[in-house]
Amino acid sequence: MGRYCGPVCRLCRQVGEKLFLKGDRCYTPKCPVEKRRPSPGQVTRGMGRRRLSDYAVRLREKQKLRYAYGLMEQQMKRYMGAAQKQPGITGEYLLQLLERRLDNVIYRLNFADSRKQGRQLVLHGHVAVNGHKVDIPSFIVKPNDIVTWTGRSKESEFVQVLVAGGAKRPLPSWLNLDSETLTGHVLSMPQSEDLDAKLNTRLIVEFYSR
Repeated sequence: MGRYCGPVCRLCRQVGEKLFLKGDRCYTPKCPVEKRRPSPGQVTRGMGRRRLSDYAVRLREKQKLRYAYGLMEQQMKRYMGAAQKQPGITGEYLLQLLERRLDNVIYRLNFADSRKQGRQLVLHGHVAVNGHKVDIPSFIVKPNDIVTWTGRSKESEFVQVLVAGGAKRPLPSWLNLDSETLTGHVLSMPQSEDLDAKLNTRLIVEFYSR
């Protein structure tokens, strides 16, 4: 199965929560989730909502994580396999791994409005790590890595608008941004307080452990 290329708001409606897949639109009343539209294909006349089975609850939580980070199922399985090999809490390590993806780091540094846009910027060669251009969105950053724009990209109109607009979201504690040079610094591994508390990683681990 290829990457999903349809309307991303449909994915938020499917899981019944905002996944912030469309940048600024997600923070406005135009967001379909704000309008309280029913899930795609849901029949509402004369029918109450059916109670989800245990499997469906775990599946929905797994899909929320996949949609939020823009992962395909095979990628998700690989990340889960890597997390299960680590000592400690599997779900927490899984989120730490996903947070350290380069496309997510670009999003967290406010270099992009969404992870999807961050992925495009990386693929098009606009991002450098430790002075070397990296065009792999799944590249995993490490503590003390330096993330910045490549030479030409720094002078582009997009980056100039970004500088003028300033940060739109607060930075997590494990990242630092020099707003003048637009240079990001990975200070440490993502901490538990920086991970998405809305995601129930226990259900995701249970889904893959069945």
